[in-house]
Amino acid sequence: MPGGKERELRRRIGSIQSTKKITRAMELIAATRVVKAMQRANAARPYARLITSVIEDLAAGGAEVDHPLLRQADEIRNVGFIIITGDRGLAGAYNTSVIRTAERQVMAHVAEGKGYSLCCVGRKSASYFRFRNYRIDHAMSGFSDNSSYDDARRIAETVSESFLSEAVDQVELIYTEFVSMGTQRVVVRRFLPLVDTEMMAQEGSGSGREGSFEFEPSPEAVLEALLPRYTEARLYGALLDAAASEHANRQRAMKAATDNAEELITKLSRAMNQARQDAITTEIMEIVGGAEALSGSDATDAGDVETALASMLAGTDASQAA
Repeated sequence: MPGGKERELRRRIGSIQSTKKITRAMELIAATRVVKAMQRANAARPYARLITSVIEDLAAGGAEVDHPLLRQADEIRNVGFIIITGDRGLAGAYNTSVIRTAERQVMAHVAEGKGYSLCCVGRKSASYFRFRNYRIDHAMSGFSDNSSYDDARRIAETVSESFLSEAVDQVELIYTEFVSMGTQRVVVRRFLPLVDTEMMAQEGSGSGREGSFEFEPSPEAVLEALLPRYTEARLYGALLDAAASEHANRQRAMKAATDNAEELITKLSRAMNQARQDAITTEIMEIVGGAEALSGSDATDAGDVETALASMLAGTDASQAA
């Protein structure tokens, strides 16, 4: 029935309008948070650059440290993965892209006969790999969109303990790097072991700063103390990049959802107007048909009355003549 279709379309339009309000609000919230996340990420980069620069200066100055974090395994038997995703969805392909990249990396190492160890940062990665019966050794969540340095330190200590205990021989970091508001890319980087001091010395010598500083108590002691801080700084930078990328993806996804809702409301409004027009046309046709039927019936009744009256008048005249 046209009237029933109109009511159904009206209910759908009302529901979509409510959803549109929610997606619009989420878009505005994400737009606000992505700016703050970008500011935090940009503020953390100088610290990471400076600590890297100091380590390069130490290595270029001849500091040689046999630190466990620099241990290069003769044979890589087990690979650890730090997978950084979000705690919530509605962020487009943000979580899916990281999870698929991580799964490809795990399957590639498994195909080579290596073991794996997963450290899932964020509920989405943990739920995905747990549902598919992957072994998860560490799972942390609750801070994906607002990470702190303490969170990075806790993750770095957990992963470093696995590396130092030789439970894993290599650790890979998988996260989304924030390039700009329109560009975020998933990257896979080696987290442990760290780059050895010889390579750091080469990078430091290329900058022309070798031997330009004096360190107390010794370059080796300072370098040994800085290496754990270096891992924390790298991980903290990755967490901040991931948070900014999550907000940027969520803003784009919610904007697309809002635009789609507007387009769908327009289409349904046109369909509802067409249904209303059909209903009105049907009602007019029914009224016209009823009026025509009524007018035809009235004409027939009037003719019968006239005939009866004529017969009665004729009978009356005949009786009077008699």
